Amino acid sequence: MFEYPTDLKYADSHEYVRVEDGVATVGITAFAIDQLGDIVFLDLPEVGTSFGKGDTFGTVESVKAVEDVYAPVTGEVVAVNEALVDEPEQMGTDPYGSAWLIKIKLDAIAELEQMMSAPEYSAKVSGS
Repeated sequence: MFEYPTDLKYADSHEYVRVEDGVATVGITAFAIDQLGDIVFLDLPEVGTSFGKGDTFGTVESVKAVEDVYAPVTGEVVAVNEALVDEPEQMGTDPYGSAWLIKIKLDAIAELEQMMSAPEYSAKVSGS
């Protein structure tokens, strides 16, 4: 059983968002990382790139598959986790802390209302 921090919002596509001062820190959930297996490569956008909600912003490559990562909110990338790009295998060590992928300056904070809470996401991935 995985833990899902209650201060985060979750997308159907297994990304999470933590919002502080109008900036969304985006990563992928422990469940998604577990499903992928050992992660060997990350492709993330440049700072200054803008995305709409649902747009692909990068890829995560594991020994099992290459998966797209989707922007759970609309906005402009203001930071990229370069340390994680250099050591993608670290994604599983702290998915909700040091293993964030990008930070996006939010264009539409109301989009967060369409995302799932921790209990909703947990129910979705556990099949209950």
